[in-house]
Amino acid sequence: MNVFVDEMTKNDPVIAELEQWPQMAKFYRNCFYNTLETTTELLDDGTAFVFTGDIPAMWLRDSSAQVRHYIPLSAGDARYQRMIEGLIRRQLAYIQIDPYANAFNKEPNNQGHKGDLTESNPWVWERKYEIDSLCYPIQLSYLYWKATGRTEQFDEAFKKTAYAIMELWTAEQNHTEHSSYSFQRLNGPASDTLPNDGQGTPASYTGMTWSAFRPSDDACKYHYLIPSNMFAVVVLKYVAEIARMIYQDDELEKAARKLGGVIDEGIQAFGIFKHHQFGDIYAYETDGLGSYNLMDDANVPSLLSIPYIGYVSADDPVYQNTRRFILSRENPYYFEGKAAKGIGSPHTPSGYIWPISLTMQALTSGNDEEIRELLKTIVASDAGTGFMHEGFHADDPAQYTRPWFAWANSLFGELIYKLVEEKKQHLFHSEA
Repeated sequence: MNVFVDEMTKNDPVIAELEQWPQMAKFYRNCFYNTLETTTELLDDGTAFVFTGDIPAMWLRDSSAQVRHYIPLSAGDARYQRMIEGLIRRQLAYIQIDPYANAFNKEPNNQGHKGDLTESNPWVWERKYEIDSLCYPIQLSYLYWKATGRTEQFDEAFKKTAYAIMELWTAEQNHTEHSSYSFQRLNGPASDTLPNDGQGTPASYTGMTWSAFRPSDDACKYHYLIPSNMFAVVVLKYVAEIARMIYQDDELEKAARKLGGVIDEGIQAFGIFKHHQFGDIYAYETDGLGSYNLMDDANVPSLLSIPYIGYVSADDPVYQNTRRFILSRENPYYFEGKAAKGIGSPHTPSGYIWPISLTMQALTSGNDEEIRELLKTIVASDAGTGFMHEGFHADDPAQYTRPWFAWANSLFGELIYKLVEEKKQHLFHSEA
């Protein structure tokens, strides 16, 4: 892949647009091509294995996010097509092995978390069930189709997987009655396991679908995770469109529209909280029993990322109220320090801001000055490494977690590419 990367960087017009900000040009080059250079393996079976960075396993979520920024380049390049289509094939195969698993091994070698009390499989690195793990491969397949017109990914395996995902989400609308899933990890922190003998905290039917864990891989406090249910609504619309346009399958289309509609009704009925200061905002989690978790987490899908995942536009009034809430100290995971301010995660120590959240804030902002300040903060947070990290301390970016986090690098590359495509080069002038 490195020969391919060398060729691409020599002809990359984005790097030329960043000449006014040499540090940014180097940062962009490092981050945009990081997945190609370090975490992608093209396998002999025609698939691609995209591992997450400093962990030798492939997350369904991370692998999708790690290649999304290459989609615009794939329309005219067979090498990108080989990688993305190969990744999708492997993702679909993994979901068929275990739709409740979030991370997988390259081979059935039994590596990963094997002491967990849950159904085991030698392919599975970790079996933390997260709604978004099933959303991301659908999103990747759809966005790739729209950008390239290619439909090779929509084979019988995709259709079979779509039905399997909808069957699971339907069962998890009534987790206690209809689900066989449980999870306990006895050798880790409380955020790594589910209480109540692995069943999680109590929940009532809402129409939404239940999630055991968040995109951070931390256990949900309340198991109707609002941003992930929003993501499910979006990708079910994708499934319906694929069913109509590609498969001409009325049954699949109707099933996707029906399930998406019920989940969306649940979000609107149970996912909005009337805040005393900000008005109607989306909660992060709820249980359908009157309890709400008001916060946001850096990992995507998040409340901050609602327009990015395509649930509503950035000017939606409830989103705007929510955005003001989560970018304030009312959000318990919003931190302000000497070096930066932004959203972190309970997954990392208090006071640590995630570059993913800063990048997402810029991706969902319509304010050039806000974006400019975020770019300056992100570049200054690398501790001299030239790459993103998982989190860094708001007072001292030299204190950081995970030196190698490919998802964060890819998302930042996507931001810079998007800004250039939108002809916002003025944000890269030397006075920045």
